Amino acid sequence: MKLLLVAGARPNFMKIAPVIHAVRAHNAACNGSGRTIEARLVHTGQHYDEKMSGVFFQELGIPAPDYDLEVGSGSHAMQTANIMLTFEPVCLAEKPDWVVVVGDVNSTVACTLVAAKLGIPVAHIEAGLRSYDRGMPEELNRLVTDALADLLLTPSTDGDANLRREGVAEHKIRCVGNVMIDSLVAHLDQANVTDTLARLGLEPGRFVYVTLHRPSNVDVRDSLEVIVNALAELSENMTIAFPIHPRTRGRMAEFGLSFDGHPGVRLLEPLGYLDSLNLTHHARFLLTDSGGLQEESTYFRTPCLTLRPNTERPITIEVGSNRLTTITTLRDDIATLLAGPHRLGQTPPLWDGHTATRIASELLANARA
Repeated sequence: MKLLLVAGARPNFMKIAPVIHAVRAHNAACNGSGRTIEARLVHTGQHYDEKMSGVFFQELGIPAPDYDLEVGSGSHAMQTANIMLTFEPVCLAEKPDWVVVVGDVNSTVACTLVAAKLGIPVAHIEAGLRSYDRGMPEELNRLVTDALADLLLTPSTDGDANLRREGVAEHKIRCVGNVMIDSLVAHLDQANVTDTLARLGLEPGRFVYVTLHRPSNVDVRDSLEVIVNALAELSENMTIAFPIHPRTRGRMAEFGLSFDGHPGVRLLEPLGYLDSLNLTHHARFLLTDSGGLQEESTYFRTPCLTLRPNTERPITIEVGSNRLTTITTLRDDIATLLAGPHRLGQTPPLWDGHTATRIASELLANARA
């Protein structure tokens, strides 16, 4: 069985890497008998990232991509069209049994469209997630991808329920768990022996880990000013570890905002994966607008405030440590959280580090003869 595994941006490789490892484990277990799996890795190049060197792939334990389509940036329409144009020849040459897509970026929907039109089955990892906010491009990508995919691999049962409400046939839906947690579990020992906290001068449970970059939070002066003031106030009693996104740094400069006079706010360069895991594990709480950190904090049961009006990962709120906050309620929500326990919630079912093994089994079981 041949797979084309599609990744469009750096975080996608965190979801693809466990699948590659599961394929290797399956083939090793076959030992010459049974159906083996051949996996080809396609990087669309949707997001250029200078950190994606050979070392990046070595750290994940995966080979460099077999195909790098190098589509680059552009408008949503231009980027989606360019991915389709460059991915189609790959499909025609490789003739895979499955095109496997992850997440909700433009590469996800573009490669799904190509495969569907060529009659190639599509498997979507992280299917069924919904924010019910069609103002988010990612939500449109999720809806289209799930409407066309042949195998919908959900991270939690709320995803199953969403798909059923949309009329997806039951035989297409499989709840396999969260593949991002596979990467977390695989790298946790490495993260635990790094010197992240010592290097950054942080004490476990005595700092807040902050990541903010969404336009709704940082592109509006009034919103960003509230955030800056709240963090400056919080830094009087607790260190703020804030790897600042270039977008956020630029907007602060543009609006004349700064943390001058507040040494407790540590503005850091973007962090690597192991450093981020370490901060998520040992923070007093997180303030973020990232999807992935909502999941990782839930696994660690680290309290998390998500500065968004909605989330496509409601399971992190229902059973986990996450809660939504707003610019208006941010200060009060921080106070409430600090008055509560250092660990919250539960780890959702099947977030156990074995999702990729279940994915490989489902791909084999549902492949065309």
